[in-house]
Amino acid sequence: MSLHVALQMDPIEHVSITGDSTFRIGLEAQSRGHRLFQYTVDRLIYDEGRVSAVGRPVTLRPEQGNHVDFGDWAEIPLAEFDVVWLRQDPPFDMGYVTSTHLLDRVAGDTLVVNDPFWVRNCPEKLMVLDFPDLTPPTMIARDPAAIRRFRDRHGDIILKPLYGNGGAGVFHLHPEDRNLSSLLEMFAGINREPMIAQKYLAAVVEGDKRIILVDGEPVGAINRVPQQGEARSNMHVGGRAERIGLTDREREICTRIGPVLREKGLIFTGIDVIDGWLTEINVTSPTGIQELERFDGINAAAAIWDAIERRLAGRTG
Repeated sequence: MSLHVALQMDPIEHVSITGDSTFRIGLEAQSRGHRLFQYTVDRLIYDEGRVSAVGRPVTLRPEQGNHVDFGDWAEIPLAEFDVVWLRQDPPFDMGYVTSTHLLDRVAGDTLVVNDPFWVRNCPEKLMVLDFPDLTPPTMIARDPAAIRRFRDRHGDIILKPLYGNGGAGVFHLHPEDRNLSSLLEMFAGINREPMIAQKYLAAVVEGDKRIILVDGEPVGAINRVPQQGEARSNMHVGGRAERIGLTDREREICTRIGPVLREKGLIFTGIDVIDGWLTEINVTSPTGIQELERFDGINAAAAIWDAIERRLAGRTG
């Protein structure tokens, strides 16, 4: 099966080839004989019923700084591709939401990964609300009095933007911290969205586990350990990745959520678990597959393409 694959992503010439999951997915596609075309989301076009993108064919190689060759610019209707990858990084704002609406219009002809309808309706910090018994105490609110009551109940809390990513804007607030009102005022001045507050899990100092699921099945995990004196474990802000396995509790979490992910066409997801509690389900642009491959030799990119090829065979079978 030779496929024509479009990568909707941030500029590929600027990625870190040792950490970027989309780059690894592209390399695996190439090794299977699939053709790659890359474009950025600002080059996505709807014109009188047709959705197309302006981009270039790419050839990838695992050589930083010399990792991509480009073909000629072209505008191609997305319906001509077998697979379109929705992989630009958040923030999950109205620009991101609009791209999912446009990709919805080709999803009947082309397999879009992850399914844009469910990416739009399952943002990272909201899908977990479907599983309240698996998550730490959580509040979503804009009302300062409600958030103060939440902190009064739980003491240490984490406060973060509802649609943020990469650890940006995440605050650990102690019961005696006097900055809560100022933080809420600052966020209110930036946007009109509510905040998300969660009970602080002290075990985060030992790591925040990223579990990779492919078509609803766990394939492995990495542990992300925060720097000394840092509350955030995201690798974007200096978290250290290390090798780790799965506990029985984490397998139980995957068993619960896996069928839901599979049903919604969320082929490549990454869930975050701290001390046995599910904190996020990442469906927009999850990372971690390169670290998993280095630690455990697990080729998650191959598992992802196996799942895609099965889905395509089911469409034509």
